[in-house]
Amino acid sequence: MSAEEEPQANYPLHILVWNNDFRALERELPGRDIEELDPRGRTPLHLAVSLGHLETARVLLRHKADVTKENRDGWTVLHEAVSTGDPEMVQLVLQYREFHKASTALGGVPELLKKTLEASDFYVEMKWEFTSWVPLLSRVCPSDICRIWKSGAKLRVDATLLGFENMSWIRGKHSFIFKEEDNWAELMEINHDDRTVTKERFDISQEIEGITLDSMQPAEREVSKRLTSPIINTSLDTTSIAFERTKSGFWGWRTDKAELVNGYEAKVYSANNVNVVTKTRTEHLTEDEKSRYKADRNFLESLLGTVEHQFGAQGDLTTEFATANNPTAITPEEYFNPNFDLKNRDIGRPKELAIRTQKFKGTLWMCEDFPLSLAEQVTPIIDLMARTSSHFAHLRDFITLQFPPGFPVKIEIPLFHVLNARITFGNVNTCSTTDENSPTTPAETPDEATAAPTFEVDQSVFDIPPSYHIQENGRSLHIRDEDDEIMQFAIQQSLLECSGNQVCFPCLPNEYVSWEKQWLGGS
Repeated sequence: MSAEEEPQANYPLHILVWNNDFRALERELPGRDIEELDPRGRTPLHLAVSLGHLETARVLLRHKADVTKENRDGWTVLHEAVSTGDPEMVQLVLQYREFHKASTALGGVPELLKKTLEASDFYVEMKWEFTSWVPLLSRVCPSDICRIWKSGAKLRVDATLLGFENMSWIRGKHSFIFKEEDNWAELMEINHDDRTVTKERFDISQEIEGITLDSMQPAEREVSKRLTSPIINTSLDTTSIAFERTKSGFWGWRTDKAELVNGYEAKVYSANNVNVVTKTRTEHLTEDEKSRYKADRNFLESLLGTVEHQFGAQGDLTTEFATANNPTAITPEEYFNPNFDLKNRDIGRPKELAIRTQKFKGTLWMCEDFPLSLAEQVTPIIDLMARTSSHFAHLRDFITLQFPPGFPVKIEIPLFHVLNARITFGNVNTCSTTDENSPTTPAETPDEATAAPTFEVDQSVFDIPPSYHIQENGRSLHIRDEDDEIMQFAIQQSLLECSGNQVCFPCLPNEYVSWEKQWLGGS
């Protein structure tokens, strides 16, 4: 075997994908690692989609290739499908992605419930406060108090701010209840406004039934929307985050800062170099769609990043790309040889990429005497709620960092480009029932908490009110999409709501006035 042939021999599935030999691929897949990465950081599925090989992608998806996996540059299979501009490819990937999300929505829940079983019972409140540096938006930023009960392997979370959808803040009085009993797991979403309950019960030892691939067929308008909108990927860059003590005092009298948070003394830390990176691709758009997108980049969007890099299809960094119509632009010998420098060449359609980096500074209040354990008691709950709430998902991503010693009784982190969240833990073990009108005692001091008896949760908090209507296997639990561009719609809605509050434009700087009037339709 020659030196040129050897790298290809190490990636037999990828070679079949490259050649679009889907029949041979079907025969070779059993017993092979379908998620193996090639030298460029792509799985066989990523390679097939990037090259536009529809039938090959269909074979890989049928054999359960991971449709949610990211490539080395952080792009998902769906991102790459949209970049091809092929409606059939987008429809196929969307269908399998939605099927995967529905099938795995409850996956891992039993393991998380088992983690909580041995931990002591507790009640705690998480106060969410949203802030923004954008004029007007900060005036309508919502807040919420999540109330959490934990007893054995039972959890209940009450919330009123559910997320963003269809250009509106989603509000409602909802409870999420998770139970595990005798090898059965049960999840309930209680809508107290409609007095309805969506109930899901499944055998832990078996796969969840009742979901079919055909039922996940995406609507044509969803495919069309993807193909006529920019590809946006927002991520929190944690590689350079550093925690350091915040100082207080004047001039030479600088000391480590400490504050009282709900009766507990906490050391204050700054989380520096918190970067939110937004990547936007437009190579799949027509010239009219690109012009429309650029015109929509109004004053607010121009402020979203402090550093921006443009990589256009006509730019210096783009040379020839291999595509389904021009597969010889890059040879397989070049692509599969890890020692060969492609010199900014790549497969697929030439990328038109803009990268914006917004730097934030987070703050932590760490208490070493707090009566709860982050790892044993709180993190499993955040993991559970992250399945239904983008807020909790961002919080989960942040708390996976290596925090300073103690419990984060207060956290201030960026959620989106223009929104920060301040989360405060309090009222630990002051409520055992769901009666919000019942008096609650002030938070205990650390000394009192040490001497306090074992906390017991009233088991009635996990019961369904008798007058509520139960929908068995309704599957209405809201599963969040990974695309954060819905936040832009929420910002628009916030500013529109401001217009109904008789906003006084003369009190704003001139550059904000003209932009706000244009956004609000001249109102």
